[in-house]
Amino acid sequence: MKNLKSALILILTLLLVVSCKNDKASMASNDLTIYQCPMNCEADKTYKELGSCPVCKMDLKPIQKSTKELSNNEISDESIFNLTSNWNTEEGKTIQLEDLKGKTLVMVMIYTTCKAACPRLVADMRNIETQIPKSNLKNLKLVLVSIDPEIDTPERLKNFAKENFMDEEHWTFLQGTVSGVREFANVLAVKYKEISPMDFSHSNIITVFNSGGEIMHQQEGLGVDNKETIKTILELTN
Repeated sequence: MKNLKSALILILTLLLVVSCKNDKASMASNDLTIYQCPMNCEADKTYKELGSCPVCKMDLKPIQKSTKELSNNEISDESIFNLTSNWNTEEGKTIQLEDLKGKTLVMVMIYTTCKAACPRLVADMRNIETQIPKSNLKNLKLVLVSIDPEIDTPERLKNFAKENFMDEEHWTFLQGTVSGVREFANVLAVKYKEISPMDFSHSNIITVFNSGGEIMHQQEGLGVDNKETIKTILELTN
């Protein structure tokens, strides 16, 4: 009887230990989740714990795992690296967006025959580059994605890069497929529409991604104050 009682105590102790370990593992897993207001009341502000928005009082929703907590080979559900379309660089190399993983990305959508908004977007991208210290540029990729893949061949993009002094290693130009470009634009909330064979109307948005491919900041408009954009880039590349 005494031996049976001792055995029961041992079994209960083991069960408590296992339960405790599972609870800790569950808590560790939850610690990786980031929460945000579904109405985006506070712009890009996030919380580490579940609760309610202090502005609209709605329940916060989980949006992603913190990139810092992800393993080297893991990407969050919010990452653009989940897109599997193929892209051609200005050097004629075929890549997927995940090949850009590991660096902060500053991305904009343009097309080379544009005579109005795109030259100003290009100027905005170059202005951003001038404000980033050289020591930070090694952790940065400035990427221009064409919304006109039929005209903007890799050769044309390479010539465009040289003409605009954007042919250093930290610059990349991408030509995709029509469907790939549309999918990518949807992720960035960039709207564009062909209004003639060589002309498009389109949104003017520059997007900053962290090294895990998650959107951290967006700058909308032409020639706008890019103070927050620069701040975000410096925080991510330091």
